Amino acid sequence: MRSRRGVLRTSAAAAVGVGALGVVGAAALRGESGHGKWTPAHLRGAVPLPYAQVVSLDLATSEKHRVDALRAACRSVAAADGGHTAAWMALGADGFPQVADAPRQLKRMPTFAGDVLDPAQSHGDLLLHITGTSARAVSDATGRTLRALPQWDVRWRPDGHRPENHTEQGRGLARNPFHFAEGYGNPDTPTETTERATIKAGQGEPVWAVGGSYQVIRIIRLATNFWDRDTVHQQERIIGRRRDGRWLDGTPSTEQPAFGADPQGKITPLDSHVRKATPDRRNPPPLVRRGYNYQRAADDQGLIFSCFQRDLAHGFEAVQHRLQGEAMAKYTLTVGGGYFFVPPPGENWLQALA
Repeated sequence: MRSRRGVLRTSAAAAVGVGALGVVGAAALRGESGHGKWTPAHLRGAVPLPYAQVVSLDLATSEKHRVDALRAACRSVAAADGGHTAAWMALGADGFPQVADAPRQLKRMPTFAGDVLDPAQSHGDLLLHITGTSARAVSDATGRTLRALPQWDVRWRPDGHRPENHTEQGRGLARNPFHFAEGYGNPDTPTETTERATIKAGQGEPVWAVGGSYQVIRIIRLATNFWDRDTVHQQERIIGRRRDGRWLDGTPSTEQPAFGADPQGKITPLDSHVRKATPDRRNPPPLVRRGYNYQRAADDQGLIFSCFQRDLAHGFEAVQHRLQGEAMAKYTLTVGGGYFFVPPPGENWLQALA
């Protein structure tokens, strides 16, 4: 019998070879839940809108026209940010003019242990992230945006959705394909969201980048057929939480578990996802997660993992290195994604790239 990761890896290798709005969505569009209209689209609202398209693009014109193409993209995305949709753009490592003062930590996303990155689903010069209250609203906005950008070619384009999208104690939660609620590790206030995700002056970044964010996208296939063969008890020990978010030691989802009282991992296993990712729950990773589920076929579904931070090394990369050896690894396979940089709101940042 093939292993869980073996099935995922075989499928990935072959690929390389060849809603309703609801109260939460309305509040997010209005910039409520403590996030005003000034808040950048990628951090607006306690919970993301329930549908999304993530579109990676490559420049289709000459290098000398790159800044003009970026300006056109900036304006087209701004036009899509309103009504029933929220939209933003981000630049990849190859998306900056060659003479530009680029963000210091931006690079092509490396291959981490266990990854099988498909070039057709990875990296890109430019990322468009369009979210909305319905799949139709997102599709229409994405179509209009792309028609206005003949300077760019589509590289990869997954659709996403957030089942059971809602807020709880100030945090945006959704149900992932493994049937667990996600989002408890996010900040519960707009101030903390900004603190984790937004670049500040004095960080050593270019002046124009202050107010921007590093965005990480990971296309993660999940072996749901194998996962569903495990008992709920086994699944909860792999994750380190109950399906409803409560901790395995009985601590409520909104409080901190007593990992210190369980040094051998008899209650919450040491190789469980949450314990590997954040061994000290009093000091959560400095990032904000805003991911989506995807399903392209019965045997191809998973997560469009998306997170924002002001420091890649101390945010996503630190967590990813800690996750090596986690029990959940055999059920997951990252096949695509990339590192991108969300510029500050407006167009002033373009002047620094010219």
